Amino acid sequence: MNGFFSPRRLWAMLVKETIQMRRDRVTFAMMLGVPLMMLVLFGYAINTNPKHLPAALVAPTQDRYSRAIVTALETTGYYHFTHVGISAAEAESLIARGAVSFVVTIPSDFDRRVERGDHPTLLIEADATDPSASSGAVSTLGTVAQQALQHEQGTEAQAAAQAASQLQVIVHNRYNPEGVTQFNIVPGLLGTILQMTMVMMTAMALTREVERGTMENLLAMPASPFEIMLGKVLPFFAVGAVQMTVILVAAKVLFLVPFVGSLWLLLTGVLIFVMALVLLGYTISSLARTQMQAMQLSFFFFLPSILMSGFMFPFRGMPAWAQALGELLPLTHFLRLVRAVMLKGAGFADIRPTIVALLAFVVAFAVLALSRFRRTLD
Repeated sequence: MNGFFSPRRLWAMLVKETIQMRRDRVTFAMMLGVPLMMLVLFGYAINTNPKHLPAALVAPTQDRYSRAIVTALETTGYYHFTHVGISAAEAESLIARGAVSFVVTIPSDFDRRVERGDHPTLLIEADATDPSASSGAVSTLGTVAQQALQHEQGTEAQAAAQAASQLQVIVHNRYNPEGVTQFNIVPGLLGTILQMTMVMMTAMALTREVERGTMENLLAMPASPFEIMLGKVLPFFAVGAVQMTVILVAAKVLFLVPFVGSLWLLLTGVLIFVMALVLLGYTISSLARTQMQAMQLSFFFFLPSILMSGFMFPFRGMPAWAQALGELLPLTHFLRLVRAVMLKGAGFADIRPTIVALLAFVVAFAVLALSRFRRTLD
């Protein structure tokens, strides 16, 4: 080889790398898709100050003062009363299921106490499993409610009357009274870590067989695609069990996260979630040609799951289209399940919709995995 540097040799190398990059369509798509996806998600979908949060109203008497306070709360943009005129038991069920973020309770003697100047009381119960989601709405409560009450009384300029009828707003942060961030993050890490490892390891398992040339041995075996799929994914259940045990023990010992629900109910949800993840990883492995492509596709699924599931940012703070996409992610439903069971003590009736959604993912991914196996490995 003559010379230290040759423009012709450099040009040849650049042409060679360009052709190779064009042939690796998965990597090329990731180079363009990931920045675009992050730009759209962070620019449009992520919102750390959510508004129009669903709320329930428990008000036995719909007097004019109650209506004025409810109207003022909705005017702030933080509250959207989706359930009005319900009982306390119904409101308790709604907040336990996560259907509402707030329960506003106005006592039956509220109007009489206002007119007597007897310090009327307003109770706000907030779902504090995600402190960042409710902090903005809670901070506006006292001022807005007091101003609405004074406006309805017509006493804005009367300092004495204002002091006599001062509204007492009692805020009860349910499930996480002190607003500890770890109580929200650590249970979510259970689903996040399981998804990151289960999907990636399973996706690379079948791809490894293709790269090493041992797939022909599997195809020569007298085994059906379903049996091969089970043989590849079942060992990862043991890995998932070990990870789950480590995270739950660390959550209790290191971070003092409360566990008020049923352990068996949580284990059932984890089992279904892990089953969906390994089937998803198996489907990805049937799409990828190399282990690098399998890892890239896994990351392409992992990134929106982290951003749109409610793990890092409040789920209800996203726009409607982003929430619709988030509902298509298994992690979104699993986070609701694990937080409801661990922090709220929810029973099976409360998390039944979440269990059904995770089972639907299992069926859908199983069908995709088997169909892709038959088409690509014939």
